[in-house]
Order: sequence, then structure tokens, then C-alpha cells
Amino acid sequence: MKKDIQPEGEQFRKAVRWISGMRLEHPEAVLGKLIEEACFKFDLPPKEADSLMRFFTEGKSEK
Repeated sequence: MKKDIQPEGEQFRKAVRWISGMRLEHPEAVLGKLIEEACFKFDLPPKEADSLMRFFTEGKSEK
């Protein structure tokens, strides 16, 4: 039986890929604006915006 719904977290992963691609194409783009756009584009709840921000900012301090 095929499920019509996306697995939990799939939209979040799509948003991460989309934001990553946009940052490569447009390095001048503001991260917060990209996250806002991704939340609308992938129908993510507001709490996911915080998760996306953490995902993209926490790695920078470790490099």
C-alpha cells in the first residue's frame, strides 16, 4: 500500500536542501529571509523556522 503523505521530517529536509541551494546561487541572500520563504514554500510550522536557523548557524562555530 502506497502512502500519500510525506514521512515526518521530509519537508524539513527539502527545506534544508532548498536553502542550501539558494545560498550557493545567491551568497548575498539573508539567511532569515530564506528560512521564512522555505517555511512558506514547504508548509513548515513556525517552530521549524527555529530548527532551520539552528541547523544553519550551529555548524559555523564548529568549523
